[in-house]
Amino acid sequence: MTQSVVQPASGDQPLVLAFDTSAARVAVCVLHGQNVLAQAEEEMAKGQAERLMGLCQETLKSAGAATSDISLIATGTGPGNFTGIRISVSAARGLALGLDVPAIGINNLEAQAFGIQGTVFSSLDARRDALYLQVLQNAEPVGAPVLCDLESLPEVPAGVPPLCTGHRSEETAARIGGQSVHQKLPVAETIARCARARRHLQNPRPAPVYIRPADAAPAKHAAPVILP
Repeated sequence: MTQSVVQPASGDQPLVLAFDTSAARVAVCVLHGQNVLAQAEEEMAKGQAERLMGLCQETLKSAGAATSDISLIATGTGPGNFTGIRISVSAARGLALGLDVPAIGINNLEAQAFGIQGTVFSSLDARRDALYLQVLQNAEPVGAPVLCDLESLPEVPAGVPPLCTGHRSEETAARIGGQSVHQKLPVAETIARCARARRHLQNPRPAPVYIRPADAAPAKHAAPVILP
């Protein structure tokens, strides 16, 4: 059993375990106050469900922390891969229940814009030449995330030219007269820092952010009849 070497968590210095599986990866971060104690990220197209808890334990051990030290769970809620989103959201809810600590879900588009001031166009790859995109103003969302392409970008709010970050940010910036900037922090760290900033707010349970309908074909045959 891992022995804790971190100072006890408090309201101002919570120990946050953050993770994300909304894309082809498993990313984990342990944040104590403002300090990252350990983080890890592994690229994988499948197998996130089997790997997530193990990587969390390994990252906690690297941080010199024990499971009992955790005072806040944070997870990415998408948009992204349907299965991956469900994995991390379910894990966050389960851990929070088992440890009796709060869990906060962070929209990955908002996490990606963490620390970027002004009007931000944050985008993620939605495949098929499409973007998941959200507009934020000083970290506050301006409307809900949308599915669009470069021909149907949201209207630019009045004011200074926007900053564009994420997938195809340079092309987006060129289209709307903005500037492309890059988020230098790893994804799990941005999720952890967003959750830490929101810990005193009324936060609902983590829930998936789905924008595009699932890629599922309708059944070719009628469903079987259930006899009484």
